[in-house]
Amino acid sequence: MTRPTIETEWLVLRPFRLEDASDVQRLCSAREIAAATLLIPHPYPDGAAEQWIAGHAAAYERGESLELAIEAREGATLVGAIGLRMEREHERAELGYWIGVPHWGRGYATEAAKALLRHAFEEEGMHRVFAYHFANNPASGRVLQKIGMKHEGTRRGHSRKWGEYLDDECYGVLRSERQTAVPVRPGE
Repeated sequence: MTRPTIETEWLVLRPFRLEDASDVQRLCSAREIAAATLLIPHPYPDGAAEQWIAGHAAAYERGESLELAIEAREGATLVGAIGLRMEREHERAELGYWIGVPHWGRGYATEAAKALLRHAFEEEGMHRVFAYHFANNPASGRVLQKIGMKHEGTRRGHSRKWGEYLDDECYGVLRSERQTAVPVRPGE
């Protein structure tokens, strides 16, 4: 199976290449990125980006996940990552993403999430897509709302990051509901 490339007005979502590792390392080294994600450590270890990228193709072949680079068309700049962790037996996928701090506030997360959500339903055959964000990261919740996801509840003290228990906000959308997603352009 060939991993897709998805183009939007402002972005290209494409498979990561090993030459992206230095940009991933630089962007993920920001404490703000690690603080907003469960699985990204801080400090970000040398070699972690190469190891992460090297596993993408096989994980997609197994039908487990799709990880894509978020590249701004202007300047072909890597601005973040977006992915789906898929449970094909249940036709559901978890959406996850991060945007590098220098690129925050430009609408990239919303545009990328909207495009990958469409791909999940139309190309991957998912019935449901869901996502979580830490309660202390409301900007991520706004992204999920803008793409048509509904708040489904709070998992109190569900995640542990740096010795602190954090609440997870849960969002989801069904294939039959996806037409409620609102088109959004960067900066909106």
